[in-house]
Amino acid sequence: MITTSMPEKVHQGRAVKRLREILHIKQEVLADALNISQQSVSLLETKETIEPEQLEQIAKTLKVPVDAIKNFNEEAQIYNIQNNYEGASYNKVNEVGIAYNCTFNALDKWVEAVDEIKKLNAALLKEKDEKIALLEKILADKRK
Repeated sequence: MITTSMPEKVHQGRAVKRLREILHIKQEVLADALNISQQSVSLLETKETIEPEQLEQIAKTLKVPVDAIKNFNEEAQIYNIQNNYEGASYNKVNEVGIAYNCTFNALDKWVEAVDEIKKLNAALLKEKDEKIALLEKILADKRK
């Protein structure tokens, strides 16, 4: 006998709370953005179902899709937030341990810095030599 299980119903209030926590947003900040009190946010997070208009407003405030709340799966959401939303700082690392999501090559940046240091050192040495030559000239003129 084949049985199909119904998808688990998501407790939207808990989903909002968990997403808020994952995003490091305090109740007070969410309340301010929604123009409601902190106590109202606390109450909202206990609701099994949230009105669609309010759910959309919350999703917009948290900068996540409404479906992220409606179909909340913590592991999937953490991955989604880390990789797809503003402020994401996660770099994917391949099996050798090299970040392949970088927008620059660190070795190239290092070589550029070394070249810049060489140019600055050459300019400083040239300036030093010019000052020594000038001082020698002034000293020679005084001896005459």
